[in-house]
Amino acid sequence: MKFTEELKIKELDRLNNMKIFENEYQNYIVCGIDEAGRGPLAGPVVAGCVVLNPECDIFFLNDSKKLSEKKRTELYFEIIEKALSYGIGIVDNKIIDEINILEATHIAMKTAYMNCNNMYFEKYKKSINCLLVDALKIKNIDAMQVPIIKGDMKSVSIAAASIIAKVTRDNLMIEYDNKYPNYNFKKHKGYGTKEHIENIKKFGLTDIHRKTFTKNI
Repeated sequence: MKFTEELKIKELDRLNNMKIFENEYQNYIVCGIDEAGRGPLAGPVVAGCVVLNPECDIFFLNDSKKLSEKKRTELYFEIIEKALSYGIGIVDNKIIDEINILEATHIAMKTAYMNCNNMYFEKYKKSINCLLVDALKIKNIDAMQVPIIKGDMKSVSIAAASIIAKVTRDNLMIEYDNKYPNYNFKKHKGYGTKEHIENIKKFGLTDIHRKTFTKNI
């Protein structure tokens, strides 16, 4: 589809509707935070944190689940190129089994925030002071937090973070597919598909499976 002027205006209007929270907190240094991989039977939980440049629109930015794999990857590189800063947090399956997925998600999000904040501070000598977070309020962070239900659909910053998290995690699972070729991780990314469950029953658990998620299989 050709990106006509009419489509450009429509897309800018859509993006503006996803900047309500960014506009409300425009006097703050705002980041968006989201995670990928809370539900799978295998692999890590990954969080992304992004500070977007308010003067630089990224067209087609959206909730990562609404994008094709190709478009997510394209946007991933565009976000990294255009964002003022970004950060990633990864918590592996062993820690998930030790402390539970919710606690692991908090750690991944806090790590992503700290890495993003460190990059921002190195560049601009200022710290992020407003966190837009998809649904959660992250533990042990002093900065102001704004939990937003379905935030990846309502905030461009959280949408960007969701793409960073999703693409990072998908790439990790593709690497694991090379190590464990019997499980087809590159296809289902560790989620509990029929194929994945059948492969667990046939081949057993790998070192990246979450034991607390697979004990009933």
